[in-house]
Amino acid sequence: MRRHVHFLPILVTLLGLSLFGAMDGVMKAASIAVGPYGAMFWRGLVGSAIMAPLRWHQRRRAGTTGWPTRAVMKVHVLRGFVAVVMAVTFFYGLVRTPMAEAMALSFIAPLIALYLAALLLGETVSRRAVGGSVLALAGVGVIAAGKFGGNYTHDGVVGLVAILASAVLYAWNLVLQRRQAQMAAPEEIAFFQAAFGFLFLAPGAAFLAPWPSLAIWGVIAAAAVLAMASLMLLGWAYARAEAQVLVPLEYTAFIWAALVGWIAFAEPVTLRTLAGVTLIVAGCLFATRRQAVHIEPV
Repeated sequence: MRRHVHFLPILVTLLGLSLFGAMDGVMKAASIAVGPYGAMFWRGLVGSAIMAPLRWHQRRRAGTTGWPTRAVMKVHVLRGFVAVVMAVTFFYGLVRTPMAEAMALSFIAPLIALYLAALLLGETVSRRAVGGSVLALAGVGVIAAGKFGGNYTHDGVVGLVAILASAVLYAWNLVLQRRQAQMAAPEEIAFFQAAFGFLFLAPGAAFLAPWPSLAIWGVIAAAAVLAMASLMLLGWAYARAEAQVLVPLEYTAFIWAALVGWIAFAEPVTLRTLAGVTLIVAGCLFATRRQAVHIEPV
């Protein structure tokens, strides 16, 4: 029989990305209520509180004590900083942009990440991985062609620029995610991601993070749960498969963005969007099939 050696990491990555898609919708609602800075700050606080006991249990199970090594902490700090700037700029743009359009713009990140993985991690980028990414990017182009005509408001232009800046940082974040996953357990990754996000945003919280209402606390808590679950799933998957295998799967996030935008914010999904999604999924399948190997029956 034929078996894909990365089948389980791919499946876990797809699940993690679906949770991230739902989280983006929840965070858009929170960002409208308390601003993107405040939404990220309070999510970091709740996420840290959720992950602290899970991190303690993981350390006890592994028989480890004390803090991670200096090399591991450097990666935690760096990814925490990159991720928090990336997220604040993304949610700033998302408040001003439909979710499907924002996600389409952000899809320059996986292409950048493939080459960063080669540069920083020493991975060899296969022709199939590049070809699949280009095919998926063509799907984004089909969608974008129907959305980017006409005149933009000032807020719309600022939102687009913020999302593009976030996409570049997200490419770096994807590469750091692979390196971090090779060094630390999923619980540790999620805990430090939330904790450093909270700490990095703390200096400006008094001015930029208003106290949420009770209803918004529920929204932020839901976002924190979705984010922590997704971080752990992706941390597990990236420890078991190369970035070039999993990065093209990022394109499936568009499906969830379009669905959440349609359900939660009444943002329409057009035939052009569906055609683009078809190319996106085809590109992902093309890029990831290369790892199939033959296993003789016993």
